[in-house]
Amino acid sequence: MGEDQPQRRFLTTQEAAEYVRESPRTLEGRRVSGDGPVFYKAGKGRAARVLYRREDLDAWVEARAFQSTSEYGVTK
Repeated sequence: MGEDQPQRRFLTTQEAAEYVRESPRTLEGRRVSGDGPVFYKAGKGRAARVLYRREDLDAWVEARAFQSTSEYGVTK
């Protein structure tokens, strides 16, 4: 996703993972657990392509903002 390329409305799993700085496998796992960002399926069945919108990725990351580690239950 270089600066010379136009921004696409939908990103693939690989592109979305790069965007939020996670591995594609982690993003896939989050889809299964329901802990990930909103995603869309283009097509039918198992061959359907998974797509993400930047605004959904941004909202998902923003919802995980913290001021302190104690806010999310981490103990020292």
